[in-house]
Amino acid sequence: MLTKDTRIISIGYNGPPAGTHNCDEEFPGVGCPRDAKGSCSLALHAEQNAILFAVKNGSNIEGSTLFVTLAPCIACARVIYTMKIKKVIFLHSYAAYKGIAVEEGVEFLRRFGVEVEQYKGITE
Repeated sequence: MLTKDTRIISIGYNGPPAGTHNCDEEFPGVGCPRDAKGSCSLALHAEQNAILFAVKNGSNIEGSTLFVTLAPCIACARVIYTMKIKKVIFLHSYAAYKGIAVEEGVEFLRRFGVEVEQYKGITE
């Protein structure tokens, strides 16, 4: 979810790009082929979908805050930085979820001045 000036300006989801189909339709029971990291080869991450939807609809996202379930991966982090999003708040570690040693996306964003924090509040 992208927010700016206390308003939601866009939402995103982990899944295929708008106008395509869900992998389960083409590959029932097994899902789509996986990339080298074990991720769906068709899907976009929620960050990418939220950013693309906002830009497609003419929203100015510079200076916005992005809320995500998992910390951004390195690919999403590059897009977040390029789009001048100022802050990212995440709930869970992407590195832990993927079994990798380093939170690459978070390190990248912090290195280039994007504020990143893990949400520590109540979620239920």
